[in-house]
Amino acid sequence: MADTDVKGFWKIAETDPGHVAIVEPDYSEVTYGELYGLTNRIAKGLAAAGLGPGDQVTTVLPNGLEQVAVCLAAFQSGLYVTTVNWHLVGPEISYIVNDSDTKALIVSDLFAAEAVRILEDCVTPTENRFSVGEVDGFRPFDDLIEGQTGERPEKLATGSYMFYTSGTTGRPKGVRRALDQRGPDEAGAAAGGLFMLFGTLPHDDNVQLTQAPLYHTAVNNWTTMSLHMGHTVVLMDRWTAEGALERIDRCRVTHSHMVPTMFNRLLHLPDNTRARYDVSSLRRMVHAAAPCPVETKRRMIEWWGDTIWEYYAATEGGGTYVGAADWLNHPGTVGRPWPGAEVIVVDDYGEDLPAYESGTIYMKMPGNLFEYKGDKDKTVNSRLRGFFTVGDVGYLDEEGYLFLNDRANDMIIVGGVNIYPAEIEGALVQHEAVGDVAVFGVPNVDVGEEIKAVIELREGWEPSEATTRTIMTWLGTRVAKQKLPRSVEYTTEMPRDPNGKLYKRRLRDPYWQGHEKSI
Repeated sequence: MADTDVKGFWKIAETDPGHVAIVEPDYSEVTYGELYGLTNRIAKGLAAAGLGPGDQVTTVLPNGLEQVAVCLAAFQSGLYVTTVNWHLVGPEISYIVNDSDTKALIVSDLFAAEAVRILEDCVTPTENRFSVGEVDGFRPFDDLIEGQTGERPEKLATGSYMFYTSGTTGRPKGVRRALDQRGPDEAGAAAGGLFMLFGTLPHDDNVQLTQAPLYHTAVNNWTTMSLHMGHTVVLMDRWTAEGALERIDRCRVTHSHMVPTMFNRLLHLPDNTRARYDVSSLRRMVHAAAPCPVETKRRMIEWWGDTIWEYYAATEGGGTYVGAADWLNHPGTVGRPWPGAEVIVVDDYGEDLPAYESGTIYMKMPGNLFEYKGDKDKTVNSRLRGFFTVGDVGYLDEEGYLFLNDRANDMIIVGGVNIYPAEIEGALVQHEAVGDVAVFGVPNVDVGEEIKAVIELREGWEPSEATTRTIMTWLGTRVAKQKLPRSVEYTTEMPRDPNGKLYKRRLRDPYWQGHEKSI
């Protein structure tokens, strides 16, 4: 790198245009200079299409050059950008497109079947609908950038993501923040603050592995922050455990953002497969998004050492963080608040709870002001004394380390007793037969709810009463009797997205049709 003090994507590209910015899923390389030119052409194309500061651009794109470039273009044009989950169907995508008042829409031909369904009631002007590849009703992506030069636009303004919450209850809501009044170069140079918590430095031969879809908040943030810090970004478009290890070895990956499901699947690989790949380049492998079973994390630390870090946050903000050494002294914790953040745990009346008593978790970060677009009630109801909550339940220990129990809407209430599925799932996934598992409550006329487990078996195991007895007998030695599932079903594939997020509602909701959930 010509100047290791330079930060911010555009200034780095101007200083060292030949440095590799992106390694695409097929291993083709794109330099900072090439990405810079494409980003500028997109920014100018969007301006020519009539978009200005505060307007919305929305994408339905896979992990690839165009997805990264559109986001960077928005960030220097004062636009809001929403990267849509491409597992959604047409009406679900259409809701986000219309709710965000999308002025320019960019889709991929990989999702053409659902993309054409958006057009039925699309608010985006016809001339501002573009596709990478051919999709009926959309103009070629090349039309957006045709005739535009690769120099930076004269008018610059800092844009922002507007990610949509997962919509655990009701439709998802866009988390919208006020636009940063600093210029994009200044904002970009300051974008790596979260990385600094984990000791990840600018430049320093760092290589980021983007393992999950860029429609996820943290995944996209990690990718963009890496580019603002002069790192090379390696993109995966379909995650497999061995594929991740292969890229870590081949590309000398130093850091990434992961979820516990990835850890479980890596640990399921045969020992001789794991041994084939050199992971000595790893420096900071940070995980979040879901509770990590204690034994799973302990085994990952044994394998990858003190490179394992964890943080707790949400699309709305955060949070806490913890390194391997502190975690080993406080097994199961998601850490203590990062600098400037505050965390409290309160009861149903909003009163602070003492150490080790579980309640609703609230967080606060300086300057982290947001609203749920179009939902003032949800915005207000998520607030308490300047703190916000996403409905997670947990407790603080006497040293201020935070522990998660579960999401409030996932909690099972059996005869008035609170049962947290994450604890049961974390135990079950350690059994040699269990490849993946979901635990949830189903109606019971006597005690309100009862516990059900849905299990995806590992290769070599068959769904049978004998298998169930084996697993449940084993589980009975690890959790209390009241936490044992009353029924077990088997599936060949758990409904997870490529980032490991479990769509538990798809399993649970059919049981509750015609019933009122107890929470």
